[in-house]
Amino acid sequence: MYSARTSTSAAMATLRRLLVIAVAALTVGFVLSPSPAGAAPVPGSSVGVAGSSNLNDDAWNMRNDLHQRSNDLPPFIGDGVRAATDGAVDLFFPGLIAQRSAEEAARQAPPPPAPVRAPEFDRGSCPPEARACIDLGKQRSWLQNNGQVTHGAVPISSGAVGHETPKGVHYVNRKVRDEISREFNNAPMPYSVYFTHNGIAFHEGSVNLMSHGCIHLNHADAVKYFDTLQIGDMVYVY
Repeated sequence: MYSARTSTSAAMATLRRLLVIAVAALTVGFVLSPSPAGAAPVPGSSVGVAGSSNLNDDAWNMRNDLHQRSNDLPPFIGDGVRAATDGAVDLFFPGLIAQRSAEEAARQAPPPPAPVRAPEFDRGSCPPEARACIDLGKQRSWLQNNGQVTHGAVPISSGAVGHETPKGVHYVNRKVRDEISREFNNAPMPYSVYFTHNGIAFHEGSVNLMSHGCIHLNHADAVKYFDTLQIGDMVYVY
């Protein structure tokens, strides 16, 4: 009975003969034997009804074997052998070399680099229960909720020497949108949020100029602090 296995063997024999003819013509008399008939198939391959998977595996193994053998030839002959081998395989198995080469390259590709973790936010000594934090050493401030930063850190300026902003735990006790400083010639203090009982507040002002104890914020930040902070919220200064 003429089986699928018989058909497969005949096809492979034809391919081997054509490869040998092409190689022999380019090696100037160097006789290059084809791969043994019992060449091991690629692990995991299986023979279907028509044996197409086995044919592809055998063709790929033969091609690689001939490439390997051609390394012992002079370079100008070896290059011709490899070109003739690939041409014959492409003729009978279009796209096989490109497909298998891409699969091998994918297997050998290095794994993608691990994502770089963003540095954790430096909360200093500010406790999670504080609603606003002020870092005098780094001249920055931020808003938070249960220890999660919700705004900032933003630049500030604090009290100059002799007028230092008091450190420690404070609580918002008053808010005045269009405030002025009667103590300092009615200087404007827009969006004031007081957190001490002696006139220390967040408010809009130049972050490039030290204050008389208040915390200067840029306009957008002053508005955000004014809208967010409520009476009784903790302000922590360190």
